[in-house]
Amino acid sequence: MKYMLLIHQGDTPTPRDPDAWGKLSEDEQKAVYADYQAINQTPGVTPGVQMQDPETATTVRVEDGKTLTTDGPFVEIKEAIGGYFFFEADDLDAAIELASRIPAARMGGAVEVRPAKEG
Repeated sequence: MKYMLLIHQGDTPTPRDPDAWGKLSEDEQKAVYADYQAINQTPGVTPGVQMQDPETATTVRVEDGKTLTTDGPFVEIKEAIGGYFFFEADDLDAAIELASRIPAARMGGAVEVRPAKEG
């Protein structure tokens, strides 16, 4: 089964926020990079793409046939998606194990695991 692992950044320190990132030791920063690299090299993983900051989003809705756009994400910034992976796994437990290795899951964010609809 194919699963999408949606990375919710939450309060996770990232290099985009130099102040928060700088609070991590050099070893912690290297570990984050190494963890993502290891996940990208895991058999069955199709690496996704890191997303730009949520403030760069445009939300699109259609009401009464009229296209409406809003600057920014629809969700709270804290809940915004930071990136994603696709993972071909035997079962949900394997997808959960991989999700638990994503640094954001342990550093203030979360990872949503959702099966892809087949057929």
